[in-house]
Amino acid sequence: MSATRAALPPRQREGETGDRPVDRGRRGSTLLRHLAVLLAVGLVLVAVSYAVEPFRNFQLATVAAYLCATAGLTVLTGLNGQLSLGHGALMATGAYTVALCQNAFLDRGLTGGWLLALSLVAAVLGTVAVGAVVGVAAARLRGPYLAGVTLAVAVVVPALAVTFDGVFNGEQGLSVPVEPPPLALGAYFPYERWQLWLSGAATLLALLLVANLIRSRYGRTFRAVRDDEVAARLAGIHVARTQVLAFVVSAATAGLGGGLLAMLAQSVSPGAFSLTLSLFLLMAVVIGGLGRLAGALWGAVLLVALPDLTHSVTELLTLSPAVAQRLEGNLPLAIFGVTLIVVMIAAPGGVQGLLSRLGRALLARWPARRS
Repeated sequence: MSATRAALPPRQREGETGDRPVDRGRRGSTLLRHLAVLLAVGLVLVAVSYAVEPFRNFQLATVAAYLCATAGLTVLTGLNGQLSLGHGALMATGAYTVALCQNAFLDRGLTGGWLLALSLVAAVLGTVAVGAVVGVAAARLRGPYLAGVTLAVAVVVPALAVTFDGVFNGEQGLSVPVEPPPLALGAYFPYERWQLWLSGAATLLALLLVANLIRSRYGRTFRAVRDDEVAARLAGIHVARTQVLAFVVSAATAGLGGGLLAMLAQSVSPGAFSLTLSLFLLMAVVIGGLGRLAGALWGAVLLVALPDLTHSVTELLTLSPAVAQRLEGNLPLAIFGVTLIVVMIAAPGGVQGLLSRLGRALLARWPARRS
């Protein structure tokens, strides 16, 4: 045994301990790469905030808020294979938590920009608790039964805000008091730019954590459970625990996205988190590209651009106010459905999958053109 061990190369002779430095270096390089990308995107976002008008800053901040939810849904559905129709309810949980915390701080006379950070942390923790409960139930279900449970969550959570109107103020909802930008930025610093900075910073931090999670062993276990639960169980993976973890991570990012939306709108109501929002989130992730964070970005952009597109279409048509209002309410869902059908036929991998294929095709032709 000792002669055989001495004949092995040093790395094989060390066994598992010899692999650890390589794994740590790989994890360190991945973290540094993600940090570099995060810093570059943050600098670009700051530069863009000075170049565009306030309304576009608000739209970009809304994209960042939706990106938190679509990124979490990418982890849950794209990487772990669990279908969720209730992410709008998880966003509502985070939004109402922020509203309640901010109003509680105001009632006690507490002021300061750091209070918003505490409210967002409370929103994440509260949504994690809800996601853990739903995740435990979801880990025991499959297929349509899982979709049914999450669908019930999407219906029940907004209804609770109407039932307990003494706390949540019913259909009118709650206001969300938010501190103005710091005086150090100037007396005339645009509030929309400050919103973009806050929303962008929180979203980039969440994406950094999610991206590192995907590249870690947890991401590999998510994919293993998605591909084949029986094989994953035979490989020693605790399937139910992995599914609950995926649901908790997805719920945390959804709660953060809902809290950011409440901060941007400075109000929260049940109508803003209806079942339609949950369907939009799922379709946006599928259209953008399942299992890819870049696909989650395309889906978030589509969620913000779709209302503007609908409004532009209704303005081009000569319609009565009642018909125009009904059309604006139903047209986004129809456009989403048609887009989903077209993408599934033309690009099953979503927008990001199509762009990746085009990029690989161009790279393959580039050496031939040079030669």
